[in-house]
Amino acid sequence: MNTVDNLMTVEETAERLRTSPRFVRRLIEERRIAYVKLGAHVRIEPAALAAFVAAGRVAPAAPLVTMRRAA
Repeated sequence: MNTVDNLMTVEETAERLRTSPRFVRRLIEERRIAYVKLGAHVRIEPAALAAFVAAGRVAPAAPLVTMRRAA
């Protein structure tokens, strides 16, 4: 169970993602990341941040196999 002490501010979340707070606010506005409202304040759970990152993970592509034409 998360406590209020574990919740991150928009600024702390931006630091962890190495982005701007504006980007995090846009994620919140577009509801692309889960968040907690505490009155007028928005907080993000570490698990929600981890889920957002995992959802954006792209698997590496398989190596391309080239076929040679017969002469």
